[in-house]
Amino acid sequence: MKLSLNWIKDYVSLPSDMDLKQLAFDLTMSTVEVEGAEELGKRFDGIVVGEIKEVLPHPNADKLRVCKVDTGDEDLHDIVCGGSNLEVGMKVVVACPGAFVRWHGEGEPVEIKNAKLRGVASYGMICASVEVGLDALFPAAEEHEIMDLTSFDVKAGTPLAKALDLDDIILEIDNKSMTNRPDLWGHYGIAREIAALYDLPLKSFAPFVPDSVEVLELDIQDTVRCPRYIGVKMEGLSVKASPFEMQSRIWRVGMRPINALVDITNYVMLATGQPTHAFDADHIHGHITVRRAGEGEELLLLNGKSLTLTSDDLAIADSQGVVALAGVMGGAKDSILPTTEKVILEVANFESTGVRRTALRYDNRTESSSRYEKAIDPERCDQALSLSMQYFKALYPEMKVVAMADHYPTKLVQKQIDVSLNWLERRLGKRISEEDLEKKLGALGYTLAFDGDNMHITVPTWRSTGDVSIKADIMEEVARMYGYENFEATPIVTSFEGAINQLDVDLVRKIKEYLAIRCGMQEVFTYPWMSDEFVSAILGDTTGVLKLSTPPSPTESYIRSSLLPNLCKAVVKNERYFSDFAIFEEAQIFRDENYTSKYDEREKLPTQERHLAGAFAGESGQMKSLFLRAKGVLANMSRLTHMEGFTFTHDKKPGWADDTVWLNVCLGGEVIGDLALLSKKASMACGIKNLSVILFELNLDALRPFRSRTNEFSHLPEFPVNLYDVSLLFDVDVKWDVICATALRKKKPDSFLRDVTFVEEYKGKQVPEGKKSVTLRLHIGSSEKTLTSGEIEKCAEGVIKDLARELGGEVRQ
Repeated sequence: MKLSLNWIKDYVSLPSDMDLKQLAFDLTMSTVEVEGAEELGKRFDGIVVGEIKEVLPHPNADKLRVCKVDTGDEDLHDIVCGGSNLEVGMKVVVACPGAFVRWHGEGEPVEIKNAKLRGVASYGMICASVEVGLDALFPAAEEHEIMDLTSFDVKAGTPLAKALDLDDIILEIDNKSMTNRPDLWGHYGIAREIAALYDLPLKSFAPFVPDSVEVLELDIQDTVRCPRYIGVKMEGLSVKASPFEMQSRIWRVGMRPINALVDITNYVMLATGQPTHAFDADHIHGHITVRRAGEGEELLLLNGKSLTLTSDDLAIADSQGVVALAGVMGGAKDSILPTTEKVILEVANFESTGVRRTALRYDNRTESSSRYEKAIDPERCDQALSLSMQYFKALYPEMKVVAMADHYPTKLVQKQIDVSLNWLERRLGKRISEEDLEKKLGALGYTLAFDGDNMHITVPTWRSTGDVSIKADIMEEVARMYGYENFEATPIVTSFEGAINQLDVDLVRKIKEYLAIRCGMQEVFTYPWMSDEFVSAILGDTTGVLKLSTPPSPTESYIRSSLLPNLCKAVVKNERYFSDFAIFEEAQIFRDENYTSKYDEREKLPTQERHLAGAFAGESGQMKSLFLRAKGVLANMSRLTHMEGFTFTHDKKPGWADDTVWLNVCLGGEVIGDLALLSKKASMACGIKNLSVILFELNLDALRPFRSRTNEFSHLPEFPVNLYDVSLLFDVDVKWDVICATALRKKKPDSFLRDVTFVEEYKGKQVPEGKKSVTLRLHIGSSEKTLTSGEIEKCAEGVIKDLARELGGEVRQ
């Protein structure tokens, strides 16, 4: 959200020498995160008001003119321009040499320099509004129209920012930092916080007291969804432009000025945070009714979107049907039209959750709905009404209020909270006096009463809609107003009477450390929902996958039932920057309650399991090494994280896996995960273009950490251990596990064989068809002596004979 500092100064008088950086810091530390602050006037450095004294034809171009322009210097300047509306006496915007503008409003800003245009020297540039970023305030009737400032009482040479009163500071506020603060969604709310921070007086709104007028007929059928509704009928209005100051302020904070009637409603919303809406009274038939929409009722919105409503939508209607979507947007037929002369002004309060559901249902979030969703208090309608009527009277002196109604059957009950001063001191680590508490909280609108150790607090209306409801909220208010940076660090005193050994939690941490530190993988975090395209590519079948009732976007409708779709999405994003990387994620997955799992015995809830998944990505030619690396990571995981080991089988292929390169991961005879190469079809569906990807996913709930240490001590060898490499030919279907187990049968107490390890496997022209060459390394040694070459050869020959006899292995020549 953008805020104008000049606008804030309407409500609180800031010192002229206030440091902008200090203001941004204080707001960030106490209230909202200030992401940035822009000096608006600097956009227009080097740009001044010029007055055209003479317009001459260009000697070499029919569509160009040579203008003699007064820019406040002693001499007039010749400026070549192709504007269609150039006239003598016209005040224009001149970008002097060194200024930056956007050529025809497109691309990056370019520096203006003295130049010759078709043989005529030109000083600077006479600008269209789009070229200086002011097209919203000065819309051009056609492309070649120059921005006209003739109506402004300014002298030639006046800097543009000063001429248009654009010397302002625009604060950029992080919306996420005030999601739970409905009182801050307007300039007045921020002004209240600044006044409290610096102990400055805050200006208030004088209440609007109408003359004796008729009662406007209203029918509020749902007082829960619409706690308060003020309607004011006015006559003697017209559609015209609003004052430039109002237009300018609306533009500065990111909205577009339209006309006076609409601009007043937008201005009031930006000032107070309370949305308002104006209906053309001549198009309201009968009286205004606030009711639930009928199932299937149609509504055409102001933005041209046609909706088919549901019975959950709250609507504003007349006798002929729905005219607006309550809290979201008005209808096209009944809002302000070019012929509007009578208006019904709506200042209403709508229930937050209902507005949010409706806005999300139709993908139509607006400035109004964004504010209503935060739970605005009904009392704020008084501020909005006061400011609205102030501007209606100022802009339309002949305007008359002919009818009014304020439907507010149940007043907002202010929250009452009791806080123990001793409890507050323990939580804050500091004793704050009653005087300081009353001063700091009173500045925010709280009312305090002390009775011994108890502090009774009445929360102001603008904080009583859910924001402040428990004593911990009061503690936060005190801490932030006192200043988090003003609390001294205090050591925490505690005692530990017994150790709590959470083996499952420790195991997860060990696994993540193993993957990140030993295996060089990067941990990623993804959203708990999945993109539909990745669900289709990886999962295919969505049986048991939960669907979100209000998804974050139309293409992200499923909550994750596997970590692999989001992991593949992460691979796609990283493929642009890296050709070789490995990532992993540990998170919770959710399945339909009909999907049963022996590791999750909770009832009446979706099945929730902790899963671990990883992806190894590399160039297509590295597929084999990628797979071996991934398998090695899993194979060594149990030994290095102290848990029961698992095995690999070839039982059931995952749907996303390659037809050949896949394995199931088993523990205790049960499949707990998969390891496989992502198939070409799935890769293409995900958008992975040039990389081979090995994926794995394990059910963490199925892993079993050891209850105690199982490692055994063994001495370092006192005598040399000899490494004996030998290459043997086997049938291609003979697995390494079988070869290793057969060789290790010679590992007996009286044998010199200590271990057998894999070196490499080879298939190619130098190996007979149907065979493969496996190189294994024999670790041969004795704990009693140094072996002779004859003893080493004898041990190796015994292993080779066993492999030849049982597996048909033969030494490769």
